[in-house]
Amino acid sequence: MLSSLLLVCLLLCLLWFGLRPRRPKGFPPGPMALPVLGNLMNLSLSNPMKDFQRLAERYGSVYSLFIGPNPAIILNGIQTIKEALVNKASEYSGRPQDLLVNTMTQGKGVILADYGVRWKEHRRFALMTLRNFGLGKQSMEERILAEIQFLMEPLDKCVGGTMNPQLLFHNGASNIICQVLFGKRFDYNDPFIKEIIHLYTENAKIANGPWAMLYDTIPMIRKLPLPFTKCFKNVTRCQELGNTLLKEHLDSHRLGQPRDLMDCYLDELDKRGDDGSTFALDQLMMFSLDLHFAGTDTTSNTLLTGILYLMTHPHVQERCQQEIDRELKGKEQASFDDRNLMPYMQAVIHEIQRVANTVPLSVFHCTTKDTQLLGYSIPKGTMVIPNLTSVLNEKGQWKFPAEFNPDNFLNEQGDFEKPEAFMPFSIGPRMCLGEGLARMELFLILVTLLRRYKFTWPEDAGEPDYTPVFGVTLTPKPYRMHIQLRNQTTLPCSE
Repeated sequence: MLSSLLLVCLLLCLLWFGLRPRRPKGFPPGPMALPVLGNLMNLSLSNPMKDFQRLAERYGSVYSLFIGPNPAIILNGIQTIKEALVNKASEYSGRPQDLLVNTMTQGKGVILADYGVRWKEHRRFALMTLRNFGLGKQSMEERILAEIQFLMEPLDKCVGGTMNPQLLFHNGASNIICQVLFGKRFDYNDPFIKEIIHLYTENAKIANGPWAMLYDTIPMIRKLPLPFTKCFKNVTRCQELGNTLLKEHLDSHRLGQPRDLMDCYLDELDKRGDDGSTFALDQLMMFSLDLHFAGTDTTSNTLLTGILYLMTHPHVQERCQQEIDRELKGKEQASFDDRNLMPYMQAVIHEIQRVANTVPLSVFHCTTKDTQLLGYSIPKGTMVIPNLTSVLNEKGQWKFPAEFNPDNFLNEQGDFEKPEAFMPFSIGPRMCLGEGLARMELFLILVTLLRRYKFTWPEDAGEPDYTPVFGVTLTPKPYRMHIQLRNQTTLPCSE
């Protein structure tokens, strides 16, 4: 009996040491990993951000974890992230290709495409086309200001009462990027926009939730009918919805007369013919959905965070309104150029972006070759997770890293000043394509709304909860806002 027990113990020990993942030679330190599970038990499945911070305090600015059997490094702090994503950009700009999010997008699109010819061609095309369609120019400004009028209709109906702004801001941001991509906007009650925003929101939560972590960690469960399969059905449905827009474009497209990005892509397909390029109709579909999701989710969640903090910091809201009234006196509407006259408003918007921390872990990178980082050896194909939270809250980089305070972006003279550690769009070749559009949207929407309305925290709502819901993007927990027309009285909300 004793010998049998010893034999079993010996076999278990052999299995343990044989299956337990081992760090490559010279690899960054990290907690001990378990067989099969890797470091899954070291992270909260619902929100691992505090765990990443705790591990950084123990192991340093670069440490390692195992996602199942696969090693990954986590980058913390501005200097470490700059060293990898800027100074060694080509070596750290790959994308890991064996995760749930990659399976969802079938390896297509531009955001998750691996570092290579297809990604470079499509990113160059996207930047050029966004610029040609007025990004940073008057035409884009006009589109945003026009959409704001539609945003204000339900707000006007609710003056004197409260409403949940989540769907409203998602609809507005979606319509702005829709006009660039597809040349059209949708009524907020249109079945298309209602369904596609629901699908995006659901997938954003699944993709960085507990089931995604299990999918990425334990490959053997991927064929099982578990909750993560919902995201594949959602992507298929998104493609079906997108294909209706593509068919409309194929039927009405006129070569050399592009109305939007989709037309420009069709022109590019015609121009290239069979030259062996990476442009193709099936690429166009996921490429468009990529940009639509990114342009909807991040901006709307930043706006939601902004209104939450402005309601609960009324002195900040009031100071913004004083500056807006002073600088826009006599003007019918704001212009993006007005930001240069509004240092406090600029500081507030940037502080909202900092605390919103909308994409806290950026989008995962991977190494494209064997490389080095801060004296450690990093093999080719290693997953790289830039912890942007560590930079946006880094002590020594901000005057008030742990609180909402616009003074983080104001110098002693009261002028707007952007610290180097401000990188909510990430940095390097993989930084967000839509930074320019997002900046314009946030300024014009917030200035226009604050000029007309006063937003307050409802008296019966209890204490505000700033803890975000974790996903691919962070979003505030649902809340309601009380709306008043400034210096006017109106009927109560009919919602």
